[in-house]
Amino acid sequence: MATNQLQSIKARYGIVGSSKLLDAALETAARVAPTDLTVNITGESGVGKEVFSKIIHSLSSRKHNEFIAVNCGAIPEGTINSELFGHEKGSFTGATGDRKGYFETVNGGTIFLDEIAELPLDTQALLLRVLESGEFIRVGASKVQKTDVRVIAATNVDLQDRVNKGKFREDLYYRLNTVPIKVPALQERREDILLLFRKFAHDFAEKYRMQPIKLDERAELVLENYRWPGNIRELKNVAEQLSVLSEERIITAESLQNTMPQLFNRNLPVPSNGFGQKQGGDFQERELLYKVLFDMKKDLKDLKTMYFELIKSNNLRMPEMGNLRQLSANFPQNEYADQDDFVSDDFANDPGYFPRQGNESARPIIIDQKNQGAYDRSEVEEAPLAMEDIEKEAIKRALNKYKGRRKEAAEELKISERTLYRKIKEYGL
Repeated sequence: MATNQLQSIKARYGIVGSSKLLDAALETAARVAPTDLTVNITGESGVGKEVFSKIIHSLSSRKHNEFIAVNCGAIPEGTINSELFGHEKGSFTGATGDRKGYFETVNGGTIFLDEIAELPLDTQALLLRVLESGEFIRVGASKVQKTDVRVIAATNVDLQDRVNKGKFREDLYYRLNTVPIKVPALQERREDILLLFRKFAHDFAEKYRMQPIKLDERAELVLENYRWPGNIRELKNVAEQLSVLSEERIITAESLQNTMPQLFNRNLPVPSNGFGQKQGGDFQERELLYKVLFDMKKDLKDLKTMYFELIKSNNLRMPEMGNLRQLSANFPQNEYADQDDFVSDDFANDPGYFPRQGNESARPIIIDQKNQGAYDRSEVEEAPLAMEDIEKEAIKRALNKYKGRRKEAAEELKISERTLYRKIKEYGL
């Protein structure tokens, strides 16, 4: 695809970014658009899958006909067949008249089926018939009707895994997956994070009639190294909050720490692959190293506190710190951590510390016999490794946290309420 055409698509739909993965997905969408092939768009929640469906429709021969987006996860299981294929009067309680379904009203156009994995199995069979022959039957009717609709599906789960578990029809999976398009997550296109943030900041500045916010260098590093589980939707939300709530128009790392501490959630350090590098190539690595050392220091202090509590509760004697200080002298000094932060006089000042006097031998650190039984009764319990157990435990915790309110629990788990209801029934919660 020509670069000019690609830029034209981005400008028309407000797509910001120069990631190669993003460009590849857009090129695939543009190539398949003139055909009538079924397209399956995959990607995490918040990456913009619906925008891709609109691009495909607008570049197709159906662009002058109707386009409709249907969230399959938001429609109750008992009414989804009626919504998609229509129903006859009296076919079920509440059916006071005939009703056309989406496949009938959008004849000649395009239907975007989001969260396709949430379709019940009986609805999957009806959808497969539409895709293969263009035929459907209204709920409660016997007359077969024809429709000419292009289907674009989208999902944020692994459909192949759902097929393996028997929760999604294999024949429908292959019928939908004629042309797969993978929309990259924001963490896979980190070079676009700052571009998107500036775009959102200017949009909100214009909306709220204020000066746009800007990030200093360290704040930029924070945004570039955050995982962004909510993807573009989450980044846009952060930009809007900072635009409205920040008094200063220059956002620093310190102000981010105060207003949005979730952006500093610790992730395991990974080898640098070059993105986000600025002048002074080791600046980003130094910042990451500083953060890791800072977190290690905090963990070490927590460990010291727990250690002292064990010493006091078991009436034990602290060992002499001379050997520890001798070891600490071998550690190199650096600009981020002072040696005394790791081996300090806190030991000597603590009531649980009993240094040796002269040639006196330190009392060995042992556990009192009176408490020995408590340790004998202890067991090591292995954490469940099965994904079902982990998923079940996460759902139980979310339900307990929100006192059984499924809507809030579903938002916490980042799944639809209907999916949560199905999981509750499946696990007997």
